[in-house]
Amino acid sequence: MSGTKRVATDDAAWVRCSLIAVVAGFVGVMLVMPLIAVFMQALAKGVQGSLAALADPDALSAIRLTLLTAAIAVPVNTLIGICAAWAIAKHDFPGKSVLISLIDLPFSVSPVVAGLAYVLVFGLQGWFGRWLDAHGVKIIFAAPGIVLATIFVTFPFVARELIPLMTAQGRDEEEAAVSLGASGLTTFLRVTAPNIRWGLVYGVLLCNARAMGEFGAVSVVSGHVRGLTDTMPLQVEILYNDYDMVGAFSVAALLCLLAVVTLAAKAALERLQPQLSDAIAPQRVRP
Repeated sequence: MSGTKRVATDDAAWVRCSLIAVVAGFVGVMLVMPLIAVFMQALAKGVQGSLAALADPDALSAIRLTLLTAAIAVPVNTLIGICAAWAIAKHDFPGKSVLISLIDLPFSVSPVVAGLAYVLVFGLQGWFGRWLDAHGVKIIFAAPGIVLATIFVTFPFVARELIPLMTAQGRDEEEAAVSLGASGLTTFLRVTAPNIRWGLVYGVLLCNARAMGEFGAVSVVSGHVRGLTDTMPLQVEILYNDYDMVGAFSVAALLCLLAVVTLAAKAALERLQPQLSDAIAPQRVRP
């Protein structure tokens, strides 16, 4: 009997090559080729034609609204996600499992249904619609409704990145810090935050990518007012329906570029993680 211990990854060469070929082929056909097609269509009339399409006032308005929405939704979800993860991972309380299920709700509910729900709550015929209208506050078919819908669909990303991370780390370090007299804020900044920083970064990047690309919920609450309530995904649909292929694919290409930048930032942070961790570790001050 051979004494050599076989590792699970010691597959035959043809098995490894077959698996790699299947995955590479799938990624190439389903992901890479469509992206290449988007950029080729966007540049069908040259770089100048694509830039001219992006310089259109409606396109610029859509770009500004998309960036503004992400700039509001991402910090809000980051703050609430940290609070939710802290409460679930570090504390025991009645209804904890219910809260976890509610955090996952945006993953299971269709974005279109989420948009309709906001219309029923904040629309003119909704629960608060008449009161809001009487006070001159417009949420549905305006930027606030777009922000609220985006916050709903992107809420789980930060919390879901942090909850398992905080749960796995346990409470020992925080309890030690508190026993030494550290305040809650000091404990979080000096003990908890360094341990969760990479999970937090990944959650923020994913939340930002989804916020800029959300279509379903935003489409319901926006009202499709050109130059006012159209985000970049909605602008792509409008231009495509108007048979403005260069304009539609130019805006789509810009969305793809933003997604690529997000992925590049994530990859760069993963590469720098060991070096940054070593650089930050000596600076951590225990309470």
